[in-house]
Amino acid sequence: MTIGAAIAIVLAIKTWVVNPYKIPSASMEPTLHCARPGVGCESRFSDRVLANRFIYRFRDPHRGEIVVFNTPPAAKQDCGEGGVFVKRLIGLPGDLVHEDEKGFIWINHKKLDEPYIKPKRREADTANLEQTWRVPFGQYFFMGDNRGDSCDSRRWGAVPRKNLIGPVFATYWPPNRITLR
Repeated sequence: MTIGAAIAIVLAIKTWVVNPYKIPSASMEPTLHCARPGVGCESRFSDRVLANRFIYRFRDPHRGEIVVFNTPPAAKQDCGEGGVFVKRLIGLPGDLVHEDEKGFIWINHKKLDEPYIKPKRREADTANLEQTWRVPFGQYFFMGDNRGDSCDSRRWGAVPRKNLIGPVFATYWPPNRITLR
């Protein structure tokens, strides 16, 4: 009886409160590491993060948060994979998102302050033409911190609110990368 109750509690916490996720690609490097020998990965071990699965029931998502979400169908078609992604929330519902020729992001005609983007990660975008997107109401626009190596909303569009799982609040693995966000 005690073991059954313990299993039920663990499963309930994992389903409704907090869940662990692994970083599978280089799209969030160097903020979140993936494991070598993956292309663009900087570490021997993938970061493992925890996402708060219930907070969006009480508040709206915030720009700049790293969020775990279920991808829209176009992500599988455009990126060759779908499922659950971990990316940074850039555009909120109704925002006008613009990427200039130097890879800088502008939200509603104001340059977005992105201290988490390393210059060499932004430079890879210079081959892209300037682009502008309007984020539909009820949806969110996501990008990876490694802009040149991220299949994100720039390719497959915005993500409906119902697909958001929750913000990343901690990195718990490997031990030398333990952090709270």
